[in-house]
Amino acid sequence: MKKKMLIAITVILSVLGGIYYTFFTLDVESITEQELMAYYQYHPPEDLDFKMTPISQNVFKFSFKSFDGAVVNGQVGYPMDANLEQDKAFKFPVLIGLHAMGRSYPRWWTDSLKGRPTVTRVNEITKLANQKGYAVIALDARYHGSRKDPENSLSAIMMMLTFLGDKSRYQSMIRESILDYRVLLDWVEKQANLDDSEIALVGYSMGGQMSLLLGAIDSRINKIAAIVPPFIDDRMVRVAPKNVTHLLGDKTSVWLLTSDADENSDQGQNLILFNLINNQNKKHIDYPGNHILPEGYERDLVDWL
Repeated sequence: MKKKMLIAITVILSVLGGIYYTFFTLDVESITEQELMAYYQYHPPEDLDFKMTPISQNVFKFSFKSFDGAVVNGQVGYPMDANLEQDKAFKFPVLIGLHAMGRSYPRWWTDSLKGRPTVTRVNEITKLANQKGYAVIALDARYHGSRKDPENSLSAIMMMLTFLGDKSRYQSMIRESILDYRVLLDWVEKQANLDDSEIALVGYSMGGQMSLLLGAIDSRINKIAAIVPPFIDDRMVRVAPKNVTHLLGDKTSVWLLTSDADENSDQGQNLILFNLINNQNKKHIDYPGNHILPEGYERDLVDWL
């Protein structure tokens, strides 16, 4: 009885929180393109203090200092059959993976972490990319994985957003994570074995949201695959992908992968986002199911890679 009552109370609070969030907390904002681009500007650090350590064959973990001095942790994995010592003159195309909310960069290399399966199957994307010759790189977003902060937990950030209408922490998390990736791109440009003319982004959920934002504001990205990005409206105008999709015209391709019953973005919202993408080589694949796409969806990305 107590368990049922607790579940009922939780459901009621969630519904009330959703109603409060929708109707009473966040106001619709407007922003110019110039203001939006300025929001994502940064000053490159003079010294990245980049440190890299091998952890397995052709896989390395690393850390660096970002634009604000924060330490960023990540990993890079080259194709297993590559001889990095002999092929120093070879330039690998780059695939940057952006993880979902609550996830972390190791998910791009493992089918489970701490006993929990990688349901997003992004590790399978890494395998496919490596097979096609890509070097795959991923970072921990702010307040995720190795960068968790007890004073800025994800639950607190989302509670502030949902119940109190305080979007500042959420928007800062997205912005600062994107700027971390821009600093990473500065590093990629300087690597003799990485092809900075072939940089692709693939992101799942929050990572899909950030991949569209990052790809739109940074010309160094040449193609994007956004997987089940949440639909963000103008109540959070600075982190809404729909407000930058008109800037994607110079990309080789932009793919949007969605589901027909996603709890974070309905079919109508997915169609709105896709229609707003300004790119002649865009593609929309809609799968049956919810926010977790069905097994095997990753194989559809082979032609995009």
